[in-house]
Amino acid sequence: MTSVFLSLSALLTASVLAAPMAGSAPRTDGPAPVPSGWAAVDGAALERLAYAAGASQAPLAAGRTTSATAAEPELLALRSARNEKFVATEATYPAPNTGVLRARSAEVGGGWEGFAFEWDEPSATYALKSLANDRYVAVEKNYTGSAQNVLRARSASVGGWERFYLFYNEELDRYALQSTLNGLFVAMENSYTGSLQYALRARSTAITGSWEEFSLYGIGA
Repeated sequence: MTSVFLSLSALLTASVLAAPMAGSAPRTDGPAPVPSGWAAVDGAALERLAYAAGASQAPLAAGRTTSATAAEPELLALRSARNEKFVATEATYPAPNTGVLRARSAEVGGGWEGFAFEWDEPSATYALKSLANDRYVAVEKNYTGSAQNVLRARSASVGGWERFYLFYNEELDRYALQSTLNGLFVAMENSYTGSLQYALRARSTAITGSWEEFSLYGIGA
């Protein structure tokens, strides 16, 4: 497993990674405002980064499928900058939190911490498919309370609930995800207690620090 901590300088000359326009309110029809220093990562850029870091570029294992418009996915693991733990899919959690994403693993032990990043050219977004249960990650906008907007690997297909923008900060060598459903950035709930401690939620209006920042690691084929 290798960190996708490579400079985007060379990629900037070969691929357009344009930062969103400035604004004041989150949007559901496009990227929300992103702080200076962040840039959008398209499929070509992520492919180059993943390849250089030794990530798998092969199709998913037999029996797994990708969305119809997606290119071959990059197989990656996410690590929270807040608690330095890898994000895992809680496939054995009981309903209604079955498949919730939590930054709780000290290492990548298998499919629990693996995700296929599927790039969709028409929407310029990614869908994340968990290798733990072969389900797409969705934002639970209709949940209430502390679980509202929690990320869960629970969908068999991809729609607005399952699409994300991916951003990169070269100075920090970190990534951020933004939901297209509510225009909010994904944060890791470090201060939660109980079964949702370290859960990922699309709830931040800006990238304020390590709560919304992640590292990407390549997973071998």
